[in-house]
Amino acid sequence: MSFDLTSIKPTGTRKAPRIVLLGVEKIGKSTFAADADNPVFLPIKGEEGVDDIDVAQFPRSDSFGDLMQRLQTLIDDDHEYKTVCIDSVTRFESLVWAKVCEAEGVDNIEKAGGGYSKGFVIALTYWGFFLDSLDKLRQKGITVILIGHVKPDRFDDPLGPSYTIFDFDIHKKAKQLILQWADSILFANSETIVKTEEVGFNKEKKTGKDLTGARFLFTQKRPGHPGGGRGVYGRLPYKLPLDWAAFTTAAADAAALTK
Repeated sequence: MSFDLTSIKPTGTRKAPRIVLLGVEKIGKSTFAADADNPVFLPIKGEEGVDDIDVAQFPRSDSFGDLMQRLQTLIDDDHEYKTVCIDSVTRFESLVWAKVCEAEGVDNIEKAGGGYSKGFVIALTYWGFFLDSLDKLRQKGITVILIGHVKPDRFDDPLGPSYTIFDFDIHKKAKQLILQWADSILFANSETIVKTEEVGFNKEKKTGKDLTGARFLFTQKRPGHPGGGRGVYGRLPYKLPLDWAAFTTAAADAAALTK
């Protein structure tokens, strides 16, 4: 096929977003995703996030193959779903590892590929198959939301002192792949203050206290938590209510300002 400069076309259409929604336990991640445009959930073995939510969902995926088959159904068949939610990608990681172990004929991801953490590199191939399927859904105009858990972790800042962060609870190689893939990385949490009390003998006791009980969506990265986005999703206000309508309104406002 020949190529010339006349085939270059301007682009400006905003595609359906690829969202990674992270947050602390029981903050309302699944509820947030359930308010998206005509969603369908793909629950993963070990999750119960949508058991009490009135939302369309596939049977639970107990293996890597289960989830891939469900995604292929959504790719191939005609349907009215506009949002696909994986709940949760943290739990899905164990199914990816099980698939690697099956393919490599071992009983532990640490042994795959001969050891020395090679199993986690092999796992990236299967993560790639997963993300490719999600991109095919995106080509159909379907928004994708990957729900993930967080864990406290130590961050060694090369430019300053070390500190503790909320980090994506997934292996670092998979984390890097998924966060690079995402258009919008969101962090859900309440807003707290830390109260310090003197307890004697030059010691202090620090206690976290919820300010209002309100739950928020943080759209940008800060020292204590993940976040960020590309394009419109990189220009959202830092803090929004944990509400799908508030998120989409902010994205529409950012798009209008860009134009």
